Amino acid sequence: MNLETFIDPELAVHVEESRRTNAERGMRRGPSNPDELREFRTEAPEDNVLVEAGGRQVPVRILEPSSAPRGVYLDFHGGGFYMGSAAQDDARNQRLADALGIAVVSVDYRLAPEHPWPAAPDDAETAAHWLLDNAGERFGTDRLAIGGFSAGSTLAVTTLLRLREQGEAERFTGAVLQFGTYDVSGLTPAGRLIADEYFIEAYAGHVPDKTIPDLSPVFADLRGLPPFLMVVGDQDVILEDNLAMAARIVGAGGEVDLKIYPESRHGFTNRDNGMARAAWQDIEQWLGKRLNSGQQ
Repeated sequence: MNLETFIDPELAVHVEESRRTNAERGMRRGPSNPDELREFRTEAPEDNVLVEAGGRQVPVRILEPSSAPRGVYLDFHGGGFYMGSAAQDDARNQRLADALGIAVVSVDYRLAPEHPWPAAPDDAETAAHWLLDNAGERFGTDRLAIGGFSAGSTLAVTTLLRLREQGEAERFTGAVLQFGTYDVSGLTPAGRLIADEYFIEAYAGHVPDKTIPDLSPVFADLRGLPPFLMVVGDQDVILEDNLAMAARIVGAGGEVDLKIYPESRHGFTNRDNGMARAAWQDIEQWLGKRLNSGQQ
């Protein structure tokens, strides 16, 4: 078995366009020190909704379709745990809400280094509990899914791991993971590829053992979790990390639909090109089966 097994041959039509996009954009990396990070930061919007569970509060953004939602998707934005906001995904989340007839609840979790681990997963768990407690009354449905983008995918997994220990993970019917980071310890071959990234120092530099599952879920007991859709590009620096995570889920008896996209780098689904649109079509189709019709 090789990577081609997980690549839809019909994606070949988008390869040349993706190559041109890659050439135009060049190689990009996130902020590598506090000064660069400040330049990337944006002000938090004032129209977030504050939700509460277990005595903790967290701001979220709620995007809804024009009719009554058929389900709710709990979303975590990307940004390496140290930048980004829920508002940056408003347009994308509204399109998802309209396409599937679902509500999207996007979480504005606290950011490192001002709020290092475990602030972000604490906020993610708080939002999940609020949704579990209030989905029926607030949205008229208890059909739930979860997912994220980059660091947000990591938070989606750690949230499910926390909920599993509380007997609640099964209430989410599926999880969409777009190129998450699953090892920040640098102890796996995949993790060593990003071991020098500043976001790890900002988020977890104070933690002696970074193999704990709440930081590096590739080391977790992954039994008892809902089905996953994993989306990643074949040129993503964390491709190997995603392959390792997929293998561990399967080894634990879980269900994974792994989709790899050719000539695609980290964050490629944010681009306005054919490959990104194909990926979103796959995401909508997979997610729709679980939120709209309940098929597994």
